[in-house]
Amino acid sequence: MEKDIAIKVSHVSKDFKLYYDKAHTLKEKILFFSKKSRAKNDILHVLKNINLEIKKGESVALIGTNGSGKSTLLKLMTKIIYPNKGKITTNGKLTSLLELGAGFHEDFTGRENIYFNASIFGLTKQEIDTKIDEIIEFSELGEFIDNPVRTYSSGMYMRLAFSVAINVQAEILLIDEILAVGDQHFQDKCFNKLMDLKNSGKTIVIVTHNMNQVKQFCDRAIWLYKGEIRLDGKVADVLSEYLKVCG
Repeated sequence: MEKDIAIKVSHVSKDFKLYYDKAHTLKEKILFFSKKSRAKNDILHVLKNINLEIKKGESVALIGTNGSGKSTLLKLMTKIIYPNKGKITTNGKLTSLLELGAGFHEDFTGRENIYFNASIFGLTKQEIDTKIDEIIEFSELGEFIDNPVRTYSSGMYMRLAFSVAINVQAEILLIDEILAVGDQHFQDKCFNKLMDLKNSGKTIVIVTHNMNQVKQFCDRAIWLYKGEIRLDGKVADVLSEYLKVCG
């Protein structure tokens, strides 16, 4: 892999099998017999032969309507899931903000989840010890940091998740719509922090429906349409074509 490439996606395809609700009564079995018979062959082709390279230091937006494959591609980059065909390689320490609170244990406190979540990203206990005050301060959770996270609102989840992810000193940051959660003050704070990370040379890939964020933050946009790359290039050029079709 070339030294200046952070993420390389080569001939990647991803399929999912479709499953239907299991029939429990005789009536349901009769009504849904034909559907169940077809289920064996029902495959959803989410991504089809995707090829792209993201250079180190680029800020890239994955855009497209719901169901276009954006979030699936991001999950493949994190290796949460794996492609049916093709290969994805990453060059550098990676952190992600995908599903809100992913990796959190509901019965643990916010503080305990910082240790748990940061260790997943590869930090040692000693490294977390040196960063925990900074993480808590950024999250603005105050005394709530020692409450179980099952008592947190979605905004508090986001504060904690974002605060951990940006403090693991990764070279690559992947974000899926998480900035749509929380109050405006914290959204602005997160956006400003991301700008700092961008300016420091981090590679950032975001999935978002907020075109203003794309214009303000990203150097490049990749438009996914029905599982394929429809357009890849400068933000202004891609958004112009995208909005003609989907605006």
